[in-house]
Amino acid sequence: MKKENFEKLVEEALVHLPKKFKKLIDNLVVIVEEEAPPEVYRQTGSPPFARILGTYHGVPFTHRGPYYGNIPPDVISIYQKPIEEICSTEEEIKEQVLKTVRHEIWHYFGRTDKEIDELEEENSQEE
Repeated sequence: MKKENFEKLVEEALVHLPKKFKKLIDNLVVIVEEEAPPEVYRQTGSPPFARILGTYHGVPFTHRGPYYGNIPPDVISIYQKPIEEICSTEEEIKEQVLKTVRHEIWHYFGRTDKEIDELEEENSQEE
């Protein structure tokens, strides 16, 4: 998939976030990269063969206090190549992009991977 088309999927995923979360998001940039650079593997302790789909770098919303400000934006990186590698169709890519963007937004709001897995489990049982 062309990078421009992939970026549009990421933009759509952001547009479709619940309004109650979108209005709280501040000082955040979301970018698309081909794949995670080596330092991300080192920082996360992930083995080099792991597929990292996205990362969040910054000060989580829940850790921001009255002195938070005048700092560079937090960054969510969505990695195109590993997402495409685990998906067989464009529809699967679209679904995985949505899931990955939401996962990283949860990190922005201070949730851990374990908490995110629990939230996703609850949501899948409700559907």
